[in-house]
Amino acid sequence: MPTLTTRRRRAARASLALTALLLLAAAALGAAGDWQRADAQVLGRAAAISAGKAHTCVLTEAGEIRCWGNNEEGQTVAPQGRFLAVSAGNDLSCGLRKSGEIACWGSGYGARSGRFRAVSVGGWQHGCGLRETGEIKCWGINNDGQTDAPSGRFRAVSVGLWHSCGLRETGEIECWGTNDDGRTEAPPGRFRAVSAGGSHSCGLRETGEIECWGANAHGRADAPPGRFRAVSAGRWHSCGLRETGAVECWGWNNDGQINVPTGRFRAVSAGGAHSCGLRETGAVECWGENEDGQTSALAGRFRTVSAGGAHSCGLRDLGEIECGGRNIEGQTDAPPGRFHALSAGGAHSCGLRESGAAECWGSNDFGQANPPPGRFRALSAGGAHSCGLRESGAAECWGSNDFGQANPPPGRFRALSAGGAHSCGLRETGEIECWGWNSDGQTDALQGRFHALSAGGAHSCGLRETGEIECWGWNSDGQTDALQGRFHALSAGGAHSCGLRETGEIECWGRNSEGQTDAQSGRFHALSAGWRNSCGLRESGAVECWGYEFKEREQRRPPTSGQHLISTSPYRAWTRSSV
Repeated sequence: MPTLTTRRRRAARASLALTALLLLAAAALGAAGDWQRADAQVLGRAAAISAGKAHTCVLTEAGEIRCWGNNEEGQTVAPQGRFLAVSAGNDLSCGLRKSGEIACWGSGYGARSGRFRAVSVGGWQHGCGLRETGEIKCWGINNDGQTDAPSGRFRAVSVGLWHSCGLRETGEIECWGTNDDGRTEAPPGRFRAVSAGGSHSCGLRETGEIECWGANAHGRADAPPGRFRAVSAGRWHSCGLRETGAVECWGWNNDGQINVPTGRFRAVSAGGAHSCGLRETGAVECWGENEDGQTSALAGRFRTVSAGGAHSCGLRDLGEIECGGRNIEGQTDAPPGRFHALSAGGAHSCGLRESGAAECWGSNDFGQANPPPGRFRALSAGGAHSCGLRESGAAECWGSNDFGQANPPPGRFRALSAGGAHSCGLRETGEIECWGWNSDGQTDALQGRFHALSAGGAHSCGLRETGEIECWGWNSDGQTDALQGRFHALSAGGAHSCGLRETGEIECWGRNSEGQTDAQSGRFHALSAGWRNSCGLRESGAVECWGYEFKEREQRRPPTSGQHLISTSPYRAWTRSSV
Protein backbone atom coordinates (compact mmCIF):
# COMPACT_ATOMS: atom_id res chain seq x y z
CA MET A 1 0.00 0.00 0.00
CA PRO A 2 1.49 3.42 -0.90
CA THR A 3 2.69 5.63 1.92
CA LEU A 4 1.15 9.01 2.57
CA THR A 5 4.26 10.69 1.15
CA THR A 6 4.06 8.61 -2.02
CA ARG A 7 0.38 9.32 -2.37
CA ARG A 8 0.99 13.03 -2.01
CA ARG A 9 3.69 12.97 -4.65
CA ARG A 10 1.37 11.13 -6.99
CA ALA A 11 -1.35 13.62 -6.19
CA ALA A 12 1.04 16.46 -6.96
CA ARG A 13 1.65 15.04 -10.41
CA ALA A 14 -1.97 14.50 -11.18
CA SER A 15 -3.43 17.59 -9.61
CA LEU A 16 -1.57 20.19 -11.62
CA ALA A 17 -3.31 19.39 -14.84
CA LEU A 18 -6.37 21.20 -13.78
CA THR A 19 -9.79 20.77 -15.21
CA ALA A 20 -11.41 23.63 -16.98
CA LEU A 21 -14.71 24.00 -15.16
CA LEU A 22 -17.82 23.01 -17.03
CA LEU A 23 -19.59 26.23 -16.24
CA LEU A 24 -22.98 25.39 -14.87
CA ALA A 25 -24.24 28.71 -16.06
CA ALA A 26 -23.46 27.54 -19.60
CA ALA A 27 -25.64 24.46 -19.34
CA ALA A 28 -27.88 25.89 -21.99
CA LEU A 29 -25.20 25.68 -24.67
CA GLY A 30 -27.38 24.61 -27.51
CA ALA A 31 -25.71 26.11 -30.53
CA ALA A 32 -24.52 23.69 -33.15
CA GLY A 33 -21.47 23.73 -35.35
CA ASP A 34 -18.37 21.94 -36.49
CA TRP A 35 -15.92 21.31 -33.68
CA GLN A 36 -12.43 20.49 -34.81
CA ARG A 37 -10.77 18.68 -31.89
CA ALA A 38 -8.62 20.85 -29.68
CA ASP A 39 -5.52 19.67 -31.41
CA ALA A 40 -7.01 20.38 -34.79
CA GLN A 41 -8.85 23.64 -34.83
CA VAL A 42 -10.42 24.74 -38.06
CA LEU A 43 -12.69 27.75 -37.81
CA GLY A 44 -15.35 27.69 -40.48
CA ARG A 45 -14.66 26.58 -44.04
CA ALA A 46 -11.09 26.09 -45.20
CA ALA A 47 -9.81 27.66 -48.42
CA ALA A 48 -6.28 26.19 -48.48
CA ILE A 49 -4.28 23.62 -46.55
CA SER A 50 -0.61 22.88 -45.91
CA ALA A 51 0.77 19.79 -44.15
CA GLY A 52 4.12 20.20 -42.43
CA LYS A 53 6.39 17.62 -40.87
CA ALA A 54 4.16 16.96 -37.85
CA HIS A 55 1.68 19.83 -37.93
CA THR A 56 -0.96 21.14 -40.28
CA CYS A 57 -2.20 24.63 -41.14
CA VAL A 58 -5.26 25.81 -43.00
CA LEU A 59 -6.32 29.13 -44.40
CA THR A 60 -10.00 29.73 -43.75
CA GLU A 61 -12.30 31.41 -46.22
CA ALA A 62 -12.32 34.36 -43.83
CA GLY A 63 -8.56 34.71 -44.32
CA GLU A 64 -7.54 33.45 -40.87
CA ILE A 65 -4.88 30.78 -40.32
CA ARG A 66 -5.49 27.84 -37.98
CA CYS A 67 -2.80 25.24 -37.22
CA TRP A 68 -2.65 22.08 -35.13
CA GLY A 69 -0.25 19.22 -34.37
CA ASN A 70 3.28 19.37 -32.97
CA ASN A 71 3.91 22.71 -31.29
CA GLU A 72 7.36 22.27 -29.71
CA GLU A 73 8.59 25.45 -31.37
CA GLY A 74 5.33 27.36 -31.53
CA GLN A 75 4.72 26.41 -35.16
CA THR A 76 0.97 26.09 -34.63
CA VAL A 77 0.49 29.46 -32.90
CA ALA A 78 -0.50 31.50 -35.93
CA PRO A 79 -0.74 35.27 -35.56
CA GLN A 80 -4.01 37.07 -35.96
CA GLY A 81 -4.93 38.96 -39.06
CA ARG A 82 -5.98 38.31 -42.65
CA PHE A 83 -3.87 36.17 -44.94
CA LEU A 84 -3.85 35.06 -48.57
CA ALA A 85 -1.71 31.91 -48.23
CA VAL A 86 -0.07 29.62 -45.67
CA SER A 87 2.87 27.21 -45.72
CA ALA A 88 3.77 24.66 -43.01
CA GLY A 89 7.34 23.35 -42.85
CA ASN A 90 9.35 21.30 -40.38
CA ASP A 91 8.90 23.37 -37.22
CA LEU A 92 8.25 26.69 -38.91
CA SER A 93 5.12 28.12 -40.50
CA CYS A 94 4.64 31.25 -42.61
CA GLY A 95 1.68 33.11 -43.95
CA LEU A 96 1.28 35.72 -46.67
CA ARG A 97 -0.68 38.69 -45.38
CA LYS A 98 -3.14 40.54 -47.56
CA SER A 99 -0.70 43.43 -47.50
CA GLY A 100 1.89 41.24 -49.25
CA GLU A 101 4.07 40.93 -46.15
CA ILE A 102 5.20 37.55 -44.85
CA ALA A 103 4.68 36.60 -41.20
CA CYS A 104 6.38 33.50 -39.75
CA TRP A 105 6.07 31.67 -36.44
CA GLY A 106 7.88 28.71 -34.91
CA SER A 107 11.57 27.85 -34.96
CA GLY A 108 14.35 29.16 -37.13
CA TYR A 109 14.44 32.21 -39.31
CA GLY A 110 11.71 34.72 -39.92
CA ALA A 111 10.68 36.22 -43.20
CA ARG A 112 12.34 39.11 -44.99
CA SER A 113 10.72 42.50 -45.28
CA GLY A 114 9.01 43.69 -48.40
CA ARG A 115 6.03 42.64 -50.47
CA PHE A 116 5.55 39.13 -51.83
CA ARG A 117 2.90 37.21 -53.68
CA ALA A 118 3.79 33.67 -52.50
CA VAL A 119 5.67 31.99 -49.65
CA SER A 120 7.02 28.49 -48.98
CA VAL A 121 8.90 27.08 -45.99
CA GLY A 122 10.80 23.82 -45.88
CA GLY A 123 12.12 21.16 -43.62
CA TRP A 124 15.39 22.66 -42.39
CA GLN A 125 14.68 26.17 -41.17
CA HIS A 126 14.67 27.97 -44.44
CA GLY A 127 12.04 29.59 -46.56
CA CYS A 128 11.52 31.41 -49.82
CA GLY A 129 9.18 34.10 -50.98
CA LEU A 130 8.16 35.16 -54.45
CA ARG A 131 8.42 38.91 -54.86
CA GLU A 132 5.75 40.83 -56.71
CA THR A 133 8.42 41.45 -59.34
CA GLY A 134 8.77 37.70 -59.91
CA GLU A 135 12.13 37.39 -58.13
CA ILE A 136 12.67 34.75 -55.44
CA LYS A 137 14.13 35.77 -52.10
CA CYS A 138 15.18 33.02 -49.65
CA TRP A 139 16.39 33.13 -46.05
CA GLY A 140 17.52 30.83 -43.26
CA ILE A 141 20.06 28.02 -43.00
CA ASN A 142 22.12 27.78 -46.17
CA ASN A 143 24.52 24.90 -45.57
CA ASP A 144 23.74 23.39 -48.98
CA GLY A 145 22.87 26.47 -50.99
CA GLN A 146 19.13 25.99 -50.51
CA THR A 147 18.63 29.74 -50.12
CA ASP A 148 20.79 30.71 -53.12
CA ALA A 149 17.91 31.32 -55.47
CA PRO A 150 18.86 31.98 -59.10
CA SER A 151 18.12 35.36 -60.61
CA GLY A 152 15.31 35.94 -63.01
CA ARG A 153 11.53 35.92 -62.99
CA PHE A 154 9.44 33.06 -61.58
CA ARG A 155 5.75 32.42 -61.04
CA ALA A 156 5.96 29.85 -58.23
CA VAL A 157 8.38 28.61 -55.58
CA SER A 158 8.50 25.51 -53.38
CA VAL A 159 10.88 24.73 -50.52
CA GLY A 160 11.91 21.17 -49.65
CA LEU A 161 14.06 19.68 -46.92
CA TRP A 162 17.50 20.84 -48.12
CA HIS A 163 16.64 22.12 -51.56
CA SER A 164 14.23 24.50 -53.26
CA CYS A 165 12.59 24.73 -56.66
CA GLY A 166 11.10 27.54 -58.69
CA LEU A 167 8.79 27.58 -61.71
CA ARG A 168 10.00 30.11 -64.24
CA GLU A 169 7.54 32.30 -66.11
CA THR A 170 8.49 30.32 -69.21
CA GLY A 171 7.32 27.08 -67.56
CA GLU A 172 10.72 25.53 -66.90
CA ILE A 173 11.64 24.31 -63.40
CA GLU A 174 14.92 25.25 -61.77
CA CYS A 175 16.06 23.82 -58.42
CA TRP A 176 18.97 24.63 -56.11
CA GLY A 177 20.47 23.37 -52.87
CA THR A 178 21.76 19.91 -52.05
CA ASN A 179 21.62 17.57 -55.04
CA ASP A 180 21.83 14.22 -53.29
CA ASP A 181 19.93 11.66 -55.36
CA GLY A 182 19.46 14.23 -58.13
CA ARG A 183 16.64 16.07 -56.39
CA THR A 184 17.58 19.40 -58.02
CA GLU A 185 17.96 17.94 -61.53
CA ALA A 186 14.59 18.93 -62.90
CA PRO A 187 13.68 17.40 -66.27
CA PRO A 188 13.42 19.73 -69.26
CA GLY A 189 10.13 20.91 -70.65
CA ARG A 190 7.23 23.04 -69.54
CA PHE A 191 5.32 22.62 -66.29
CA ARG A 192 2.49 24.44 -64.60
CA ALA A 193 3.33 23.57 -60.95
CA VAL A 194 6.25 22.32 -58.86
CA SER A 195 6.60 20.84 -55.37
CA ALA A 196 9.86 20.15 -53.51
CA GLY A 197 9.76 17.31 -50.99
CA GLY A 198 12.14 15.70 -48.54
CA SER A 199 14.65 14.22 -50.97
CA HIS A 200 12.66 14.33 -54.20
CA SER A 201 10.68 16.82 -56.24
CA CYS A 202 7.61 16.63 -58.46
CA GLY A 203 6.29 18.78 -61.26
CA LEU A 204 2.92 18.96 -62.95
CA ARG A 205 3.29 19.04 -66.73
CA GLU A 206 1.13 21.39 -68.78
CA THR A 207 -0.49 18.25 -70.18
CA GLY A 208 -1.56 17.19 -66.66
CA GLU A 209 0.94 14.37 -66.11
CA ILE A 210 3.09 14.33 -62.97
CA GLU A 211 6.83 13.77 -63.22
CA CYS A 212 9.07 13.32 -60.17
CA TRP A 213 12.84 13.11 -59.74
CA GLY A 214 15.37 12.55 -56.96
CA ALA A 215 15.36 9.80 -54.31
CA ASN A 216 12.90 7.03 -55.09
CA ALA A 217 12.95 4.77 -52.04
CA HIS A 218 9.52 3.18 -51.58
CA GLY A 219 8.46 4.61 -54.93
CA ARG A 220 8.00 8.20 -53.78
CA ALA A 221 9.08 9.45 -57.26
CA ASP A 222 7.00 6.89 -59.21
CA ALA A 223 4.02 9.05 -60.06
CA PRO A 224 1.06 7.10 -61.44
CA PRO A 225 0.04 7.72 -65.04
CA GLY A 226 -2.89 9.87 -66.00
CA ARG A 227 -3.93 13.48 -65.68
CA PHE A 228 -3.84 15.55 -62.52
CA ARG A 229 -4.53 19.13 -61.63
CA ALA A 230 -2.25 19.47 -58.57
CA VAL A 231 0.74 17.74 -56.96
CA SER A 232 2.38 17.79 -53.53
CA ALA A 233 5.69 16.16 -52.59
CA GLY A 234 6.00 15.21 -48.92
CA ARG A 235 8.99 14.01 -46.97
CA TRP A 236 8.88 10.40 -48.15
CA HIS A 237 5.68 10.25 -50.18
CA SER A 238 3.76 12.27 -52.75
CA CYS A 239 0.13 13.00 -53.54
CA GLY A 240 -1.70 14.20 -56.61
CA LEU A 241 -5.18 15.58 -57.18
CA ARG A 242 -6.89 13.99 -60.16
CA GLU A 243 -8.99 16.06 -62.54
CA THR A 244 -11.96 14.12 -61.19
CA GLY A 245 -11.29 15.41 -57.67
CA ALA A 246 -9.96 12.10 -56.39
CA VAL A 247 -6.64 12.13 -54.50
CA GLU A 248 -3.97 9.53 -55.16
CA CYS A 249 -0.78 9.15 -53.09
CA TRP A 250 2.34 7.01 -53.54
CA GLY A 251 5.59 6.29 -51.73
CA TRP A 252 6.31 5.30 -48.14
CA ASN A 253 3.24 4.14 -46.24
CA ASN A 254 4.52 3.27 -42.76
CA ASP A 255 1.77 5.35 -41.12
CA GLY A 256 -0.99 5.12 -43.71
CA GLN A 257 -0.11 8.46 -45.29
CA ILE A 258 -0.97 7.17 -48.78
CA ASN A 259 -4.24 5.50 -47.70
CA VAL A 260 -6.46 8.18 -49.15
CA PRO A 261 -10.14 8.26 -48.14
CA THR A 262 -12.64 8.07 -50.96
CA GLY A 263 -14.50 11.06 -52.29
CA ARG A 264 -13.79 14.33 -54.02
CA PHE A 265 -11.29 16.99 -52.97
CA ARG A 266 -10.21 20.36 -54.29
CA ALA A 267 -6.72 20.48 -52.76
CA VAL A 268 -4.17 18.10 -51.26
CA SER A 269 -0.97 18.47 -49.24
CA ALA A 270 1.59 15.78 -48.38
CA GLY A 271 3.47 16.31 -45.12
CA GLY A 272 6.08 14.43 -43.11
CA ALA A 273 4.21 11.18 -42.55
CA HIS A 274 0.66 12.39 -43.00
CA SER A 275 -1.46 13.91 -45.74
CA CYS A 276 -4.43 16.24 -45.77
CA GLY A 277 -7.09 17.01 -48.30
CA LEU A 278 -9.55 19.84 -48.63
CA ARG A 279 -13.02 18.59 -49.50
CA GLU A 280 -15.16 20.43 -52.02
CA THR A 281 -17.40 21.38 -49.09
CA GLY A 282 -14.50 23.17 -47.38
CA ALA A 283 -14.07 20.43 -44.77
CA VAL A 284 -10.57 19.18 -43.94
CA GLU A 285 -9.71 15.50 -43.83
CA CYS A 286 -6.28 14.12 -42.89
CA TRP A 287 -4.77 10.65 -42.76
CA GLY A 288 -1.48 9.03 -41.70
CA GLU A 289 0.67 9.57 -38.61
CA ASN A 290 -1.16 11.21 -35.74
CA GLU A 291 1.38 11.14 -32.90
CA ASP A 292 1.04 14.87 -32.44
CA GLY A 293 -2.58 15.26 -33.46
CA GLN A 294 -1.65 16.48 -36.93
CA THR A 295 -4.43 14.47 -38.61
CA SER A 296 -7.09 15.04 -35.96
CA ALA A 297 -9.55 17.20 -37.84
CA LEU A 298 -12.83 15.72 -36.67
CA ALA A 299 -16.00 16.67 -38.42
CA GLY A 300 -19.37 16.84 -36.75
CA ARG A 301 -21.48 19.09 -34.59
CA PHE A 302 -20.86 19.83 -30.93
CA ARG A 303 -22.66 21.90 -28.35
CA THR A 304 -20.03 22.35 -25.64
CA VAL A 305 -16.36 21.70 -24.88
CA SER A 306 -14.22 21.27 -21.78
CA ALA A 307 -10.43 21.71 -21.70
CA GLY A 308 -8.57 19.53 -19.19
CA GLY A 309 -4.97 18.85 -18.25
CA ALA A 310 -3.60 17.99 -21.69
CA HIS A 311 -6.79 16.87 -23.38
CA SER A 312 -10.18 18.25 -24.30
CA CYS A 313 -13.63 16.76 -24.69
CA GLY A 314 -16.65 17.86 -26.69
CA LEU A 315 -20.31 17.00 -26.37
CA ARG A 316 -21.98 16.31 -29.68
CA ASP A 317 -25.45 17.53 -30.51
CA LEU A 318 -26.76 13.99 -30.27
CA GLY A 319 -25.22 13.51 -26.84
CA GLU A 320 -22.06 11.55 -27.66
CA ILE A 321 -18.77 12.66 -26.09
CA GLU A 322 -15.55 12.76 -28.10
CA CYS A 323 -12.18 13.67 -26.65
CA GLY A 324 -8.75 14.45 -28.09
CA GLY A 325 -5.25 15.17 -26.88
CA ARG A 326 -3.01 13.28 -24.45
CA ASN A 327 -4.34 9.80 -23.70
CA ILE A 328 -1.71 8.09 -21.56
CA GLU A 329 -4.32 7.35 -18.88
CA GLY A 330 -7.29 6.73 -21.19
CA GLN A 331 -8.71 10.19 -20.47
CA THR A 332 -9.88 10.59 -24.07
CA ASP A 333 -11.51 7.14 -24.31
CA ALA A 334 -15.04 8.36 -23.77
CA PRO A 335 -17.63 5.59 -23.38
CA PRO A 336 -20.42 5.26 -25.94
CA GLY A 337 -23.91 6.47 -25.30
CA ARG A 338 -25.70 9.75 -24.68
CA PHE A 339 -24.72 12.41 -22.15
CA HIS A 340 -25.97 15.90 -21.42
CA ALA A 341 -22.91 17.38 -19.66
CA LEU A 342 -19.17 16.74 -19.41
CA SER A 343 -16.03 17.94 -17.66
CA ALA A 344 -12.36 17.23 -18.48
CA GLY A 345 -10.01 17.00 -15.51
CA GLY A 346 -6.30 16.55 -14.95
CA ALA A 347 -5.92 13.09 -16.48
CA HIS A 348 -9.51 11.92 -16.32
CA SER A 349 -12.87 12.98 -17.69
CA CYS A 350 -16.45 12.73 -16.50
CA GLY A 351 -19.79 12.82 -18.22
CA LEU A 352 -23.31 13.16 -16.90
CA ARG A 353 -25.71 10.67 -18.44
CA GLU A 354 -29.19 11.76 -19.46
CA SER A 355 -30.41 9.59 -16.59
CA GLY A 356 -28.42 11.73 -14.14
CA ALA A 357 -25.79 9.07 -13.48
CA ALA A 358 -22.15 10.19 -13.50
CA GLU A 359 -19.57 8.23 -15.48
CA CYS A 360 -15.82 8.90 -15.52
CA TRP A 361 -12.82 7.47 -17.39
CA GLY A 362 -9.05 7.87 -17.44
CA SER A 363 -6.65 8.04 -14.49
CA ASN A 364 -8.12 6.44 -11.39
CA ASP A 365 -5.15 6.34 -8.98
CA PHE A 366 -7.23 7.96 -6.25
CA GLY A 367 -10.69 6.82 -7.28
CA GLN A 368 -11.40 10.04 -9.18
CA ALA A 369 -12.98 8.01 -11.99
CA ASN A 370 -15.25 6.03 -9.62
CA PRO A 371 -18.29 8.22 -9.06
CA PRO A 372 -20.82 7.15 -6.47
CA PRO A 373 -24.19 5.82 -7.67
CA GLY A 374 -27.27 7.95 -7.84
CA ARG A 375 -28.45 10.97 -9.73
CA PHE A 376 -26.57 14.25 -10.18
CA ARG A 377 -27.52 17.47 -11.94
CA ALA A 378 -23.98 18.75 -12.50
CA LEU A 379 -20.38 17.58 -12.13
CA SER A 380 -16.82 18.90 -12.31
CA ALA A 381 -13.57 16.93 -12.78
CA GLY A 382 -10.53 18.35 -11.00
CA GLY A 383 -6.85 17.52 -10.82
CA ALA A 384 -7.20 14.10 -9.16
CA HIS A 385 -10.68 14.37 -7.69
CA SER A 386 -14.19 14.99 -8.95
CA CYS A 387 -17.31 16.60 -7.54
CA GLY A 388 -20.97 16.25 -8.34
CA LEU A 389 -24.02 18.27 -7.42
CA ARG A 390 -26.90 16.11 -6.25
CA GLU A 391 -30.45 16.93 -7.27
CA SER A 392 -31.02 17.98 -3.68
CA GLY A 393 -28.27 20.62 -3.98
CA ALA A 394 -25.83 18.69 -1.79
CA ALA A 395 -22.21 18.44 -2.95
CA GLU A 396 -20.45 15.09 -3.14
CA CYS A 397 -16.81 14.58 -4.14
CA TRP A 398 -14.59 11.55 -4.71
CA GLY A 399 -10.93 10.84 -5.49
CA SER A 400 -7.79 12.35 -3.97
CA ASN A 401 -8.51 13.84 -0.57
CA ASP A 402 -5.06 14.49 0.93
CA PHE A 403 -5.97 18.13 1.48
CA GLY A 404 -9.68 17.73 2.14
CA GLN A 405 -10.65 18.68 -1.42
CA ALA A 406 -13.14 15.78 -1.53
CA ASN A 407 -14.82 16.72 1.77
CA PRO A 408 -17.42 19.33 0.87
CA PRO A 409 -19.24 21.12 3.67
CA PRO A 410 -22.89 20.31 4.26
CA GLY A 411 -25.67 22.41 2.89
CA ARG A 412 -27.11 23.27 -0.49
CA PHE A 413 -25.22 24.58 -3.52
CA ARG A 414 -26.25 25.59 -6.98
CA ALA A 415 -22.86 25.16 -8.68
CA LEU A 416 -19.55 23.37 -8.06
CA SER A 417 -16.01 23.56 -9.41
CA ALA A 418 -13.18 21.10 -8.69
CA GLY A 419 -9.71 22.64 -8.99
CA GLY A 420 -6.15 21.37 -8.74
CA ALA A 421 -6.34 20.23 -5.11
CA HIS A 422 -9.21 22.34 -3.87
CA SER A 423 -12.88 22.77 -4.63
CA CYS A 424 -15.41 25.56 -4.52
CA GLY A 425 -19.17 25.71 -4.39
CA LEU A 426 -21.68 28.46 -5.04
CA ARG A 427 -24.29 28.55 -2.31
CA GLU A 428 -27.93 29.12 -3.17
CA THR A 429 -27.58 32.46 -1.43
CA GLY A 430 -24.82 33.50 -3.86
CA GLU A 431 -21.87 33.17 -1.48
CA ILE A 432 -18.85 31.09 -2.48
CA GLU A 433 -17.38 28.51 -0.12
CA CYS A 434 -14.12 26.66 -0.89
CA TRP A 435 -12.32 23.74 0.75
CA GLY A 436 -9.13 21.72 0.32
CA TRP A 437 -5.54 22.83 -0.31
CA ASN A 438 -5.02 26.44 0.79
CA SER A 439 -1.29 27.03 0.26
CA ASP A 440 -1.93 30.37 -1.45
CA GLY A 441 -5.30 31.39 -0.17
CA GLN A 442 -7.21 29.70 -2.99
CA THR A 443 -9.94 28.59 -0.59
CA ASP A 444 -10.26 32.01 1.09
CA ALA A 445 -13.26 33.02 -0.95
CA LEU A 446 -14.16 36.68 -1.07
CA GLN A 447 -17.30 37.79 0.66
CA GLY A 448 -20.39 38.91 -1.14
CA ARG A 449 -22.74 37.52 -3.73
CA PHE A 450 -21.69 35.82 -6.97
CA HIS A 451 -23.57 34.02 -9.70
CA ALA A 452 -20.75 31.86 -11.16
CA LEU A 453 -17.39 30.48 -10.00
CA SER A 454 -14.37 28.54 -11.21
CA ALA A 455 -11.56 26.83 -9.29
CA GLY A 456 -8.13 26.86 -10.96
CA GLY A 457 -4.77 25.27 -10.26
CA ALA A 458 -4.08 27.16 -7.03
CA HIS A 459 -6.42 30.09 -7.47
CA SER A 460 -10.15 30.68 -7.74
CA CYS A 461 -12.39 33.20 -9.45
CA GLY A 462 -15.96 34.34 -9.06
CA LEU A 463 -18.31 36.32 -11.26
CA ARG A 464 -20.14 39.00 -9.32
CA GLU A 465 -23.81 39.60 -9.92
CA THR A 466 -22.76 42.99 -11.30
CA GLY A 467 -20.64 41.26 -13.99
CA GLU A 468 -17.20 41.95 -12.51
CA ILE A 469 -14.72 39.09 -12.02
CA GLU A 470 -12.75 38.80 -8.80
CA CYS A 471 -10.05 36.20 -8.16
CA TRP A 472 -8.00 35.08 -5.17
CA GLY A 473 -5.16 32.66 -4.40
CA TRP A 474 -1.84 32.08 -6.10
CA ASN A 475 -0.88 35.07 -8.25
CA SER A 476 2.61 34.25 -9.58
CA ASP A 477 1.70 35.32 -13.12
CA GLY A 478 -1.17 37.69 -12.54
CA GLN A 479 -3.84 35.00 -12.82
CA THR A 480 -5.86 36.64 -10.06
CA ASP A 481 -5.51 40.16 -11.50
CA ALA A 482 -8.84 40.07 -13.25
CA LEU A 483 -9.47 42.58 -15.98
CA GLN A 484 -11.90 45.36 -15.29
CA GLY A 485 -15.29 45.60 -16.88
CA ARG A 486 -18.34 43.40 -17.19
CA PHE A 487 -18.32 39.71 -18.10
CA HIS A 488 -21.03 37.07 -18.22
CA ALA A 489 -18.88 33.91 -17.90
CA LEU A 490 -15.46 32.95 -16.55
CA SER A 491 -13.05 30.02 -16.27
CA ALA A 492 -9.91 29.61 -14.15
CA GLY A 493 -7.13 27.47 -15.66
CA GLY A 494 -3.78 26.21 -14.46
CA ALA A 495 -2.08 29.57 -13.90
CA HIS A 496 -4.29 31.75 -16.06
CA SER A 497 -7.89 32.88 -16.17
CA CYS A 498 -10.32 33.83 -18.90
CA GLY A 499 -13.53 35.78 -19.04
CA LEU A 500 -16.27 36.10 -21.62
CA ARG A 501 -17.25 39.71 -22.18
CA GLU A 502 -20.88 40.68 -22.58
CA THR A 503 -19.97 41.58 -26.16
CA GLY A 504 -18.91 37.96 -26.81
CA GLU A 505 -15.14 38.52 -26.85
CA ILE A 506 -12.87 36.36 -24.69
CA GLU A 507 -10.08 37.99 -22.70
CA CYS A 508 -7.49 36.06 -20.68
CA TRP A 509 -4.81 37.02 -18.19
CA GLY A 510 -2.05 35.30 -16.24
CA ARG A 511 0.65 32.88 -17.39
CA ASN A 512 1.15 32.86 -21.15
CA SER A 513 4.08 30.45 -21.56
CA GLU A 514 2.19 28.47 -24.21
CA GLY A 515 -0.04 31.20 -25.63
CA GLN A 516 -2.92 30.16 -23.37
CA THR A 517 -3.99 33.75 -22.82
CA ASP A 518 -3.78 34.75 -26.50
CA ALA A 519 -7.52 34.45 -27.05
CA GLN A 520 -8.68 34.47 -30.63
CA SER A 521 -10.66 37.44 -31.84
CA GLY A 522 -14.34 37.33 -32.60
CA ARG A 523 -17.49 36.44 -30.71
CA PHE A 524 -17.99 33.41 -28.48
CA HIS A 525 -20.74 32.34 -26.13
CA ALA A 526 -18.87 29.96 -23.81
CA LEU A 527 -15.27 29.32 -22.74
CA SER A 528 -13.09 26.82 -20.87
CA ALA A 529 -9.55 27.39 -19.51
CA GLY A 530 -7.43 24.26 -19.06
CA TRP A 531 -3.92 23.53 -17.80
CA ARG A 532 -1.93 25.46 -20.42
CA ASN A 533 -4.60 25.86 -23.07
CA SER A 534 -7.96 27.54 -23.46
CA CYS A 535 -11.01 26.90 -25.61
CA GLY A 536 -13.96 28.96 -26.70
CA LEU A 537 -17.28 28.00 -28.25
CA ARG A 538 -18.16 30.25 -31.16
CA GLU A 539 -21.69 31.52 -31.59
CA SER A 540 -21.84 29.28 -34.64
CA GLY A 541 -21.11 26.27 -32.42
CA ALA A 542 -17.53 25.83 -33.65
CA VAL A 543 -14.84 25.39 -31.01
CA GLU A 544 -11.52 27.19 -31.16
CA CYS A 545 -8.60 26.49 -28.82
CA TRP A 546 -5.23 28.11 -28.23
CA GLY A 547 -2.18 27.44 -26.07
CA TYR A 548 -0.37 24.24 -25.17
CA GLU A 549 -0.08 21.57 -27.84
CA PHE A 550 -0.88 18.10 -26.51
CA LYS A 551 2.39 16.27 -27.08
CA GLU A 552 3.75 13.60 -24.76
CA ARG A 553 7.31 14.66 -24.07
CA GLU A 554 9.54 13.53 -21.25
CA GLN A 555 10.64 17.07 -20.49
CA ARG A 556 7.04 18.09 -19.84
CA ARG A 557 6.14 15.24 -17.52
CA PRO A 558 5.83 15.93 -13.80
CA PRO A 559 9.02 15.66 -11.76
CA THR A 560 9.86 12.49 -9.91
CA SER A 561 10.46 12.47 -6.18
CA GLY A 562 12.97 15.13 -5.16
CA GLN A 563 13.38 16.54 -8.67
CA HIS A 564 13.29 20.35 -8.48
CA LEU A 565 10.26 20.51 -6.21
CA ILE A 566 10.26 24.21 -5.60
CA SER A 567 7.13 24.46 -3.49
CA THR A 568 4.94 22.21 -1.42
CA SER A 569 1.97 23.32 -3.50
CA PRO A 570 0.99 20.44 -5.80
CA TYR A 571 0.33 22.89 -8.60
CA ARG A 572 3.56 24.86 -8.36
CA ALA A 573 5.69 21.77 -7.84
CA TRP A 574 4.97 20.84 -11.44
CA THR A 575 4.67 24.08 -13.31
CA ARG A 576 7.63 25.96 -11.89
CA SER A 577 10.00 23.14 -12.74
CA SER A 578 8.60 22.32 -16.16
CA VAL A 579 7.67 25.58 -17.84
